[in-house]
Amino acid sequence: MDNFLNLGISKEILFNLKSLNLVKPTPVQQRAIVPGFEGKDILAIANTGTGKTAAFGIPIIQRLNQNKSLSALILSPTRELSIQIGKHLRELMGKNINIKSAVLIGGDSMKKQIELIKKKPRIIIGTPGRIYDHINRKTLNLKSINILVLDETDRMLDLGFIQQIQKIINFLPSKKQTLLFSATLPKNIRNISTKYLFNPVNISVEKKEKILQNINHNTLNINQGEKYNKLLQELDTREGSVIVFMKTKHSSKKIYLKLLKDGQSVNTIHGNIRQNKRINILNKFRNQKFRVLVATDIAARGLDIPHIEHVINYDLPQRTEDYIHRIGRTARAGKKGSALSFISENDKKIWKMISKLINPNIEDKEIFRKKSKTPKSINKIIKFKKNHKML
Repeated sequence: MDNFLNLGISKEILFNLKSLNLVKPTPVQQRAIVPGFEGKDILAIANTGTGKTAAFGIPIIQRLNQNKSLSALILSPTRELSIQIGKHLRELMGKNINIKSAVLIGGDSMKKQIELIKKKPRIIIGTPGRIYDHINRKTLNLKSINILVLDETDRMLDLGFIQQIQKIINFLPSKKQTLLFSATLPKNIRNISTKYLFNPVNISVEKKEKILQNINHNTLNINQGEKYNKLLQELDTREGSVIVFMKTKHSSKKIYLKLLKDGQSVNTIHGNIRQNKRINILNKFRNQKFRVLVATDIAARGLDIPHIEHVINYDLPQRTEDYIHRIGRTARAGKKGSALSFISENDKKIWKMISKLINPNIEDKEIFRKKSKTPKSINKIIKFKKNHKML
């Protein structure tokens, strides 16, 4: 399907899609929008960068705009992703659709959120922890919810939200539409779908190929002690915005301070930074007030900033699937991007697992660097062919 016209989308939303330069639906949008309109339950397996938000957002907005008695709850794993979902839904509504929404996340003022709830938003977006806090405080009543979205369900379960999700669902009406989106389909996700979804439409969209094809991937075998100097070299030779991914909050702060001292235009986000400050930092990055963002995996999902051209994995992710989410921060909206991963001796095992996940056609190159201490040291760069095929 070449455009959105044949999906039954209203003129108002079509106008807004055109304003956003969205003219061709992604595969998950092609397959989810119509059953979404029809009120069917959906089980969708789709990775980051596949257009999931619009896949559930367009049906929600259109149904709520046509039926004033409907309302929706969207649960997501992180505060950043919740904010991003809220932003994208507002863009889809544009100026011609007026549906009140509220983002309820940890780190924000409870008092302000209660004031938002009193305005009776018909779309509520939030993390399970904060939504459940409001339920316990009796500041949020979910009896009028007709549509439930579980976004990035696998990640929510990884973060330990399963019990809160189940408790939240128990406060919802038994008769509702449930849309479950996940990057993977492990046993615990299948159990949830069996328990809470009724005769769902099953959608599986593997978009790793497209993400990988638009990105020039490189890895560099390197000693741990050489990483920082190599990072400086890479930043000095690259143009455009860069995200540098770290494994821990401590290392993120440490590398950020070193880069700042060395004159880089840099900032950082990690779990120890207050939510309002993180939002402010991300807004500055989005507006290109600085060039390099040092981050933990907190930024790997839900961060949609089109001008990010490079991802550098200073540390490899602890979960293989997070590699896809990290590199998905670049090459947004069909653009090209690059990803560089530093591989130390301790990373060989996890890199082998990542390689199996992405299954690329690999071209090996050996690069010899002259060093006074280790003249025979060899650094191997593994360059992925851009035209590789997934098996």
